[in-house]
Formats: sequence, structure tokens, C-alpha cells
Amino acid sequence: MKYVLEYPSELPTAPEVFLHPVVIRDLVTQAEESGFAAVALSEHPAPSLKWRRSGGHNTLDPIAALSFMAGVTARIRLLTNLYVLPFRNPYLSAKALGSLDIVSGGRLIAGVGAGYLRAEFAAVGVAHDRRAELFDEALSAVRQIWTEPEKPVGGADFAAPGPLWLQAPVQRPHPPIWIGGNGPAARRRVVQHGNGWMPIIATAEMAAAMRTTAIENPDQFGVAVAELRRGLAAAGRDPGTVDIQVVCPHLDFADAATVLAAREFLGDLEKRGATWAVVHVDGSSPEAAASFVKTFGEVFIADR
Repeated sequence: MKYVLEYPSELPTAPEVFLHPVVIRDLVTQAEESGFAAVALSEHPAPSLKWRRSGGHNTLDPIAALSFMAGVTARIRLLTNLYVLPFRNPYLSAKALGSLDIVSGGRLIAGVGAGYLRAEFAAVGVAHDRRAELFDEALSAVRQIWTEPEKPVGGADFAAPGPLWLQAPVQRPHPPIWIGGNGPAARRRVVQHGNGWMPIIATAEMAAAMRTTAIENPDQFGVAVAELRRGLAAAGRDPGTVDIQVVCPHLDFADAATVLAAREFLGDLEKRGATWAVVHVDGSSPEAAASFVKTFGEVFIADR
């Protein structure tokens, strides 16, 4: 199991000090020193006030923030969790994500999704009911742009008129593409385009809010992983080459029971196919977050 630090600004109660550059630098370098394999940020270019007041969080543009993190680190990977492809023209997505891969020296993991907030789609001028169609189109287009930059690519609403001059990403044939979503459509996309799958194990209520199929427990997760593996094998792909990310449950290092429960939960999911886990740290202050990151590294990472 490898571990991803979800940068603490993603927590609903995190103070705005986590947006300060010195704090970002100190925390991501601590994560790298502590053995975290990646750091992650989500994308919300225009979230509603209602969303923020109902459990949403502060947001940064992930390309800008992860590029800054790349500049103050050397090894830790940069994960978009998730970058919403339907929000923009695939050429813009390919350029932004590819540029992050270049400036980081090939450390991008492109976690991508279809998006779900209706008001946010309206704010950026994209039809919410087209998000699945646009997501499929963008997945195919971005891969083509990365692997054959000079070859024109077109879609329903865009078309390059002739050969192009674009820089390829560092990672070849392209940066890993991890796809979010719980349902059959998400797994189909992983089989067709993905190097990783990013499901969410959560209540049916939370899944409905995120407009995805519910995976509520490890047993349902195991069934979904088995279905994904069958699809990969049928497509002639090695299931062992596709990563699967889950979320580490809440833990309090002052409470040994929560630490043990998290170990057992992650161990169970690892046996069922999980290879990475996103960690939510103590976001009450930068000092608490740094302490949590260091302790997590000592307790969960150093002994593996």
C-alpha cells in the first residue's frame, strides 16, 4: 500500500492559513520526508456558497498548487483528485496537466472525473447533463494529444484544423490516468483508458450527493474490483498493472483503537485489491497537520 496526503485545505474545517505558501511548502516537504508517495488536491473552479456551507472546503487551482509543490520537492508525486475534464476543451486539459508533468520531472498522476456539482457546471458554462459524454470524449482526446501531439484531434465542439506543435509529457506513453467514480461506467473507462481506479467507499446518501453508485463496505468494494479485473482481462490487459485507490478511515494517534481499526480496514481492502490510500490528516492547524504527517509516516509507512 502506498499513501497519498490529501492536502489539508481540502478539509471543511481547515483554516485559511493552509493556503499560505510557507505552510504549503513546509507540509508537503514533511510529507515527502515521511514517505508519502503522493500529495493530492481536488478541483473546484467555481463552487457555490451553498456547497461550502454544506461541507465543502477551501480550494486552490490544482495545476497551480501542485506545480508549486513540485518546485519545493524532489520525489513525491502530484495527484489531481480529481481534475474535472468536462469543464474545458481537451486541449486545455492536456496542456495544463502535461505542463505539470514537465515541470515536475514526470511526477504527475492525472486523477480525473466527470464532476457532479450542477451549479459549478453552470458557472463555467458547461451543460451538466453532457458531463458523461464530454468526459468520454476528453479521455480519448487527451490520451491522443499526449501520445501523438502533432496529430490533429477533434470532438463535438472542437477541432484542430491541422498539424500542431505541442510538447509531449515527460512520462511515456503518457502520465498515469486514474479515473474516479463507483459505477460500471467508471470501470468501463478504466478498462478503455485508465491506469488506476479511484472509487469512494461511502454511504448511499454521500454517493447520491456525488452522483455515483454506492459502494458502502469492503464486500461491495471487493465485488466491484472483481468486475473491474474481469473487464481488464477480457480487454487483454493485465489487471495487476492497474492501481486502485481507497480512503484511509479517520484515526486519532492518541486513541490506539482508531489506529488499529484503520490498520485492519486498510489491510482488508489491500487484500481485495487496493494499492493506494488517501490520508486525511489533522487539519486544525499547520503544526497539528505536520505532527500527524510525521507520526503517520512512523506508524504506517516506515515499518513496511
